[in-house]
Amino acid sequence: MKVDELVAISASLGGDFKSIEPHLIRLEKHLVLRTYLAGYSLSEPDTKIWLAIKTNRAAVSFVKKGSYANLARWFAYIEQVHPEIQAEVRAADDARLANVKAASKAGGSYNLALQDADKGVVCRFLPEPSGYLHIGHAKAALLSDYFAHQAYKGKLRLRLDDTNPSKEKEEFQDAIIEDLALMGIKPDFVSYTSDYFDHLYDTCLGLIKSGNAYADDTDVETMRDERGKGIASKRRDRTVEENLNIFEEMKNGTEEGRKNCIRAKISVDNPNKAMRDPVIYRCNVQDPHHRTGRKWNMYPTYDLACPVVDSLEGVTHALRSTEYTDRNPQFQWFLDTLKLRQVHMWDFARMNFIRTFLSKRKLAKLVDAGRVWGWDDPRMPTIRGVRRRGMTIPALRDFILKQGPSRNVVVMDWMAFWAANKKEIDPIAPRHTAITVKDAVKVNITGAEAPAEPHTEDKPKHPKNPAVGTKKVAFSKEVLLDQADVKLFKKDEEITLMQWGNAFVRDIAAGEPIPSITCELNLKGDVRSTDKKVTWLSTQGQELVKAELWEFDYLITKDKLEEEDDLEKFLNPTTATMEEAWCDEGVKNLKKDDIIQLERRGFYRVDEGVDEGKEKGKIILFAIPTGKK
Repeated sequence: MKVDELVAISASLGGDFKSIEPHLIRLEKHLVLRTYLAGYSLSEPDTKIWLAIKTNRAAVSFVKKGSYANLARWFAYIEQVHPEIQAEVRAADDARLANVKAASKAGGSYNLALQDADKGVVCRFLPEPSGYLHIGHAKAALLSDYFAHQAYKGKLRLRLDDTNPSKEKEEFQDAIIEDLALMGIKPDFVSYTSDYFDHLYDTCLGLIKSGNAYADDTDVETMRDERGKGIASKRRDRTVEENLNIFEEMKNGTEEGRKNCIRAKISVDNPNKAMRDPVIYRCNVQDPHHRTGRKWNMYPTYDLACPVVDSLEGVTHALRSTEYTDRNPQFQWFLDTLKLRQVHMWDFARMNFIRTFLSKRKLAKLVDAGRVWGWDDPRMPTIRGVRRRGMTIPALRDFILKQGPSRNVVVMDWMAFWAANKKEIDPIAPRHTAITVKDAVKVNITGAEAPAEPHTEDKPKHPKNPAVGTKKVAFSKEVLLDQADVKLFKKDEEITLMQWGNAFVRDIAAGEPIPSITCELNLKGDVRSTDKKVTWLSTQGQELVKAELWEFDYLITKDKLEEEDDLEKFLNPTTATMEEAWCDEGVKNLKKDDIIQLERRGFYRVDEGVDEGKEKGKIILFAIPTGKK
């Protein structure tokens, strides 16, 4: 083999054993009469391939067993004669330990000691493309990514669990992949459960033939009742031949086939109800599959597809939330009954927040009914929703990883979530000014220090971070103040106009609301001596920008929505409010997703820039929670 071929092989030695075995065989043949892979001394291919094998636990374990004599000889020789090559391995191990310590120190404990991790770690993230990813999915994805890539230098698989065409869409599938990329998660492999429909069909056929599955036409309500009471279905003792015939009817989508489903023959009255003959295949002739079209009239369920495909794809450690804990013995039953490779399970607590539900079925109901603007509505607990409301990806990752893989189920307040985000944005968000239109009060500026003509001055965008840059601030004899501030003023009181200086309130026009006031500048005054420091906008010397300031509330009124609760009864009637405002001219340069702070109002994310929305010349700003009630 040529040097470039050898270097290419080094890049291919990071997968499971099944995927790297052909490369190991090629190396074994290449080393029959060679001490080094290329030339007569340590070369780039030797270094890269040795490191690739050393850092892949599955590969190094196999090589050291001596199954490939030449490869084992070469591997041991490099290890003994060239100790300097192991410096990179130690550096990688130190980095992994540092990551674990940092994550544990930050909040969650990551000292899991995964079983058989020395043989290699392959994790997977297994979302169903029946909606957009929500923050609960984000935890599963980030934890799997952490253990696969950072803690154990293994691999991460993304598998779209597309077994229910009545709920799934290509739109959701593409959105999931995009959202993972936004969160910085880069799976090493992407696959679909539908890739394995033929194999799963054969698997189910095998279970029927071995007497471990049967066809059942019991109606849904009766089946649910019988499972709850531990009563055997009247169809449980059908013959293998009868079950095979019905399975063929299901495959063809006939009337008889559509009446039936296939159930695994595990137990009738096991204390764990997940073990009571779960459904593993069911018909769906109405909805075409978004990837396979009309090829199939029946589809496997998660309970069958998950263990079979996990084992088939080389997954070593499957992390999933504690709501699946009861299914772990069922998962193991399929592995044992089908004589499949072992997959280790680890359960972690899902993230629950007050006044929030994460059921994709309920979230889809809100979207379909038009109660929200879509899956990316800032009131939705989806990744796109919280991002549209102003959550940054670094803060999202940091918050979730701090929760750790604990099994303790807690219901969290959103305050901690948004407080983590404030730490991220406060040091870098430019400061701007807004005065709501309905509350704007005209102010006449008088005195010897009043500007003769309107002018602008450069002022820092951030009081503590010069790197954020400067902005133009306009000064003139006519400015706007907020009604709420003006109502608190007293005649001849000294106030501070922020980023300008002090002024005396000389006249307050009568009226409710107050229509106007007059202030006399006193720029020599001590800003530390005043009680009231107010924001203002000059109406001259700049072109004020129209703005919509949006505030959002919880979607539901109940802290914890139970499964049996009627969603309609607990929907918050008012969840979005908007005020029109004037902003300083500097906001003209802002683009979608920029984050700013409006002085004395809070942080805002730009949803539409001045030239980006339907109404040109107007900026749309969404208020970002800061963790304060």
